[in-house]
Amino acid sequence: MSLPWPNFNTWHRITEEDRAAVSSVITQLLAHGALLGEEGRNRELYLLAREYQHEIAEYLAALQIDLIADPDKPIFHARPIQADCGLVARFNKAETLLVLTLWRMFHDSRMASVTETVIVTANDVWQQLKLYFETIAPPTESHLREMLNRLRGRRLVRIQSPEAPAQFGETQIEILPTLPRVIPFEDLSAWEEQTTLYRQAGDETTEQEPV
Repeated sequence: MSLPWPNFNTWHRITEEDRAAVSSVITQLLAHGALLGEEGRNRELYLLAREYQHEIAEYLAALQIDLIADPDKPIFHARPIQADCGLVARFNKAETLLVLTLWRMFHDSRMASVTETVIVTANDVWQQLKLYFETIAPPTESHLREMLNRLRGRRLVRIQSPEAPAQFGETQIEILPTLPRVIPFEDLSAWEEQTTLYRQAGDETTEQEPV
């Protein structure tokens, strides 16, 4: 898939007073892959991005990045267009397994409930990692924490830590709708095909302690 070359003549519509904010919108989209517009300054940027959605989409199209507006939440997602789902390659193996696990948890939760918000715990994630990839040693607590923080930086999850630092397993993780768009499987069979590739790889790491 190739996005159309932009017609930047339309950019004259962006007023002088809005240009710095539009620049901030594009910076967030390129730096984090998404703009979460639920509160504060980001809410203002989201509303501005809606007003100039066409112009911002044109700019990103030159980089072969598709601008996607979430239909249910105030989120814009910038997704690179690559035939082989190249964003998966940006994750190392352990991170890819985590993203695949979160994708399945998001999918199953949305299928079982009408709620738009999907929240799980770190313990839930660790248990599902063991279930889906039983031949591969699951991550340690510190490694899982590190990977989740990286996904948070990419605007793929939100994290609410428990009051007691030692209770990491109770950490609440909101899986944002931006995550399934990073690896946009059409259905569960496509997900299963991808995960099978990792299951067949076997256990390449030493056994590690659970969360």
